[in-house]
Amino acid sequence: MSKNIEQTVIIKASAHDVYEALMDSKKHAEFTDAEAKISREVGGKIQAWGDYIEGENLELVPDKKIVQKWRASDWPNGHYSTVTFALAEKDGQTELKFTQENVPPDEKEAIAEGWEDYYWKPLKEYFKK
Repeated sequence: MSKNIEQTVIIKASAHDVYEALMDSKKHAEFTDAEAKISREVGGKIQAWGDYIEGENLELVPDKKIVQKWRASDWPNGHYSTVTFALAEKDGQTELKFTQENVPPDEKEAIAEGWEDYYWKPLKEYFKK
């Protein structure tokens, strides 16, 4: 039985800037401090945190939504989750609603903490610069 993760974070930046930080390989690498190769095309491959995360873009709506097929290298072979970043700009900041479906059950807690520690906190810091 796979698990789902749902998180909401407020980032003090425009939806465009948040989208670019997530989708631009150079900016993604800057805020995570780890290598990233991210295609900007639907069907294109993604790689983040060196070779720890790999996947594919399923749906891209610039400045509004990113849906990706995603897996960690230490997950069971062939097991993918679906991550969705939904962006809504309001009053000069962005509400990012994040969901990750089909997470291996024994990984849910660590993955949920990982999004907080390795994505949301560094992303907020990135935009304070």
